[in-house]
Amino acid sequence: MCGIAGFLTTSPSSYGAGTLESMTRAIHHRGPDAGGFYDNGQVRLGHRRLSIIDLSDAGRQPMYNEDRSLVIVYNGEVFNHDTLRPALEQAGHRYQSHCDTETILHAWEQWGPDSLSRYRGMFAFAIWDNTRRQLFCARDRLGIKPFYYWWDGRLFAFASEIKALLKHPDISTRFDPSLLSEYLSFGYTSGEETLFRGIRKLPPGHWLSLDLTAAAPEPEIRCYWDVPAPVPEERSDAEWIAECRRRLEETVQMRLMSDVPLGMFLSGGVDSSAIAALMKRMCSGPVKTFAVGYGETAWSELGYARQMADHIGTEHHEVTITQEDFFQALPDLIWHEDEPIAWPSSVSLYFVSKLAASEVKVVLTGEGSDEMFGGYNRYQFYAWNQSAMRIYGLAPDAFRRAIAGQIQTSSLLSAGLRRKLGHTFLVRGAGVESLYLNNFYSGFSGQEMQDMFRLPYTAPYKNFMRYWDQAHDQPPLARMLYADLKTYLVELLMKQDQMSMACSIESRVPFLDHTFVEFSTRVPTRMKIRGREGKYILKKAVEDLIPPDILYRPKMGFPTPLRQWLMDPKSAPLLDRLQRPSSLLAEYVDQPALAQLLDRHRRGTEDATDRIWRLLNFDIWSEVVLNGNSSLREEGLLARVRQ
Repeated sequence: MCGIAGFLTTSPSSYGAGTLESMTRAIHHRGPDAGGFYDNGQVRLGHRRLSIIDLSDAGRQPMYNEDRSLVIVYNGEVFNHDTLRPALEQAGHRYQSHCDTETILHAWEQWGPDSLSRYRGMFAFAIWDNTRRQLFCARDRLGIKPFYYWWDGRLFAFASEIKALLKHPDISTRFDPSLLSEYLSFGYTSGEETLFRGIRKLPPGHWLSLDLTAAAPEPEIRCYWDVPAPVPEERSDAEWIAECRRRLEETVQMRLMSDVPLGMFLSGGVDSSAIAALMKRMCSGPVKTFAVGYGETAWSELGYARQMADHIGTEHHEVTITQEDFFQALPDLIWHEDEPIAWPSSVSLYFVSKLAASEVKVVLTGEGSDEMFGGYNRYQFYAWNQSAMRIYGLAPDAFRRAIAGQIQTSSLLSAGLRRKLGHTFLVRGAGVESLYLNNFYSGFSGQEMQDMFRLPYTAPYKNFMRYWDQAHDQPPLARMLYADLKTYLVELLMKQDQMSMACSIESRVPFLDHTFVEFSTRVPTRMKIRGREGKYILKKAVEDLIPPDILYRPKMGFPTPLRQWLMDPKSAPLLDRLQRPSSLLAEYVDQPALAQLLDRHRRGTEDATDRIWRLLNFDIWSEVVLNGNSSLREEGLLARVRQ
């Protein structure tokens, strides 16, 4: 696991080794063990190394092939590299190390872009072919590892993190306001664009090639893998469950490949508990597990994690986060993520990563199964709402508007009941944007956008809807899972990568082996959601590993007591900072409307926690990242609040 960065120009440039060193220095946390550079005067590649496989100097990067015509910088792990090596050696390729980096280099030399179909793992890399004068870049199928790039017709630059790109003198921190509506609605940018004008993400499952021999070079971007459409298969429940267990065991075993200590993030939920239990069976030595929680016990899963650790016999470690810990760390973590943080759980993830870094260099995590097997409650709730709407939608529009108005404004209903009913068909529209997206992403609605913000109109859910429409011939659950895998999951994985790498540890996601994902698309709906039980097939597959009171407990989903904290009078200065007239936020928000929203939240008549979280993150991001306010990052948010 490492950090990569580099750039090339189509015409002579005055920026050289010093610029590349600045770019890699910005991501030193991704690879504190070693660094290296390639510079041929026009193409410059840099690398920061976190040593996991083949700890010797032979594994250093940039790495070359035998005649030094090819050079690679690479971030990730290809877990099946040993199985590819014999065929490459038989074809005449000579190895100088035992690491997967060299296999990727030789595989590209042997098979070109087709080599990507042979890899099982997570990766982002760039290969410069000095003979053909071609740069080839690729990102893994699910987007586990990040790859950001800049292209302006003359300069092509890439990096594992945006902050490295911003160290190039020709790349500026220009904010793109056209994406602000998507951020405020969705919580993040779900497509190729970022909040920085001109900086983009290479989509998961895509490669990019830039040929400098062309008269007018342009990046060629192609998709090499996509989540396959469901193909119905007739099998018994027992057969589906047995295959799920076999595949899960295989992918966990594969991700134990390491020459350094590894552990497990254990939340006490189904996913992490299943992986931890299998790790314990597969590892000859002790298994270390790590959990995070809060003093507010209603929001903490530490008890479940502790119970599971005792059940399987791991060396268990815990960290408890306070309200002060959380907000004090926020500016630094926004700097690490480069864009506003989508979910409060990123902060929790950082603290458990920091805890784990004192013991291990690699952790396994449980991301991915909810998007594969229908684990989120919103999938079931959407199906219920959709079914009820088929009947309720027959009522006259005027009647339905009147009912919705009464629910939203009635003083006879508590704020909590109004909020719950607001998620039902009684208030929602019939389309997927209202019943699913606006309903569960808790952002600003279209009306609020018009009332509170001065923004150019953009469809905030256009990327999600593109994938939803692309899967138009699939059942509703399959459409939701596909669109979430292409949008929501990619952002979750970015959070996982940035927060773990901020602490210089590698995180691996066994559920997201692409062959396991492909298997999940064939699993019928009845095996994913049965009655009120999500992830039915997975729970049945690991029933012998996990105590029933953990296996079948209600899903908590890495909760954070953010609402309670933002209702605390001690957090009042955090809300006050949103109304500073000199901020970037002030350029786009209607101050009286914002003041009314904050007042309703303070009085408890409206729960605006998620919307305030997005505004607060945007405000801190603009100060720390766009304006380069290092003092706020170094001192922490609460130090500034106390002044």
